[in-house]
Amino acid sequence: MLAACRGAAEAASTDYPRLVHPYIEKEVKLATPIPLQRLCELGQVSRAGFYRWQQVPPAIEDDLDLRDEMQRIALEFPYYGWRRMKKELKDRGWVVNHKRVRRIMREDNLLCLRRRKFVVTTDSNHDRPVYPNLAGELDLTGLNQLWVADITYIRLELEFVYLAVVLDAYSRRVIGWALECSLEDELTLAALRMALRERPPASGLVHHSDRGVQYASGDYTGLLKEHQIRISMSRKGNPYDNATCESFMKTLKYDEVHRQEYRDLGEVRSCIQQFLEKVYNQKRLHSALGYCSPVKFEQSLSVAAAVEASA
Repeated sequence: MLAACRGAAEAASTDYPRLVHPYIEKEVKLATPIPLQRLCELGQVSRAGFYRWQQVPPAIEDDLDLRDEMQRIALEFPYYGWRRMKKELKDRGWVVNHKRVRRIMREDNLLCLRRRKFVVTTDSNHDRPVYPNLAGELDLTGLNQLWVADITYIRLELEFVYLAVVLDAYSRRVIGWALECSLEDELTLAALRMALRERPPASGLVHHSDRGVQYASGDYTGLLKEHQIRISMSRKGNPYDNATCESFMKTLKYDEVHRQEYRDLGEVRSCIQQFLEKVYNQKRLHSALGYCSPVKFEQSLSVAAAVEASA
């Protein structure tokens, strides 16, 4: 048996000891008369190496279980790179080094490279008042210091619908959103009202958006002023001023919208709600948050604050 194992293993020499050690262990457990030293010689492995292998927790005999798990993760988060994949595996109880993760992702075509340009989706050619960019001056240290807002479109079979979101820039959490068939001012107002219900604004809070006509409307800026929220807008034609929201919109498109074929407003609303509230906020890992989801990151902030207060 050991000779047969050696022949098969030599065909995959890089994994040779890993394949031979289980056979030696099996012979030892069967109380074979052949001494361990001789078994190791026949298997062309060292006795010290065999002992080290026994002391390490049993490794996966092959990559099948791990590949299955990574496929499940990729189906849920199709644009995870190897870093997020490795962190997600760790959260699910797997201990895998980054080389193995990258190898399997490469072999199973799970690696993805994304390089897309920003796309302007709002109309800044209007005569409504605009405001200076305050967001660039902020050094964020916690939640409720900067909210960022943006609009994107989603294609249905026969029409477009529009999604407005408000994020807390510190945790990247979606705190307000609205989906409508038109770009009327009510779209952004509905998202802002949800954010105000979800997260009462703190003193000094800044709201940042582009110069789109919806964000410059009297109703929208009036609601911000009513809650003593300072107003900040991107420089004209410079979407990178609102990079946090632009990054979120790319994630939304890649992880959800581009994978679906929505039939009507009801279907897209249900799917977007599921993605925003159950997947993105609660599960999706964010590199800027130490590979935590927005909800988990906020929970860690609460724990840290409680510990500091009790000290």
